[in-house]
Amino acid sequence: MIEAELKALVRQPGVLLRHLEGLHGPGRAEVYRDTYYDLPDGSLLAADRELRIREIESSDGGRRALLTHKGARVDDESGSKPEHETAVADAGAAHAILRGLGYLPRLAFEKHCRNYTLERDGRRFLATLVRVPQLAGVFLEVETAAARVDELAPALAAVRAVLGELGVGEADVTGELYTDAVLRAGGAGGAGGADGEGGAGDRR
Repeated sequence: MIEAELKALVRQPGVLLRHLEGLHGPGRAEVYRDTYYDLPDGSLLAADRELRIREIESSDGGRRALLTHKGARVDDESGSKPEHETAVADAGAAHAILRGLGYLPRLAFEKHCRNYTLERDGRRFLATLVRVPQLAGVFLEVETAAARVDELAPALAAVRAVLGELGVGEADVTGELYTDAVLRAGGAGGAGGADGEGGAGDRR
């Protein structure tokens, strides 16, 4: 599966939040705690590949975790990558397994998210308002799935159409990955909510 995703900087987070919730109801407020692993020589990230454990905490206190591998991007403009992902029952055990296999934690950061599920023309989309403490601003991600590389272009066209419906212009779309941006920013930042008004669970 290829994650067909576009990310854009949001100029007016409050306006977009009200628009999304007016159309799709209250979003799911979640905090993602992402840890990216690499081999000691840094060869995974150098090859544009990702090995990640994501621990998710929802506003109602629920917790779950995912193990994800992403291959090198197949579209430079969007940063879309082939992805394989599975749920893990015990995040601590998953961390220990990766360390035991020789992988080292390379990068860790939080994403404060508000998620909305959309459907258009028989295709399902996930729209997510995101704040990353180390980065300035609020971002909107819209993603859908493409089964093969030759299906990526129409999937991305559908994603662009959703962005347009939400009032997000092409000039605000960025192909920079969060991993690259956080590494470039360096250091740790304070937490903030995806609605631009505090923590991800403030309105829950």
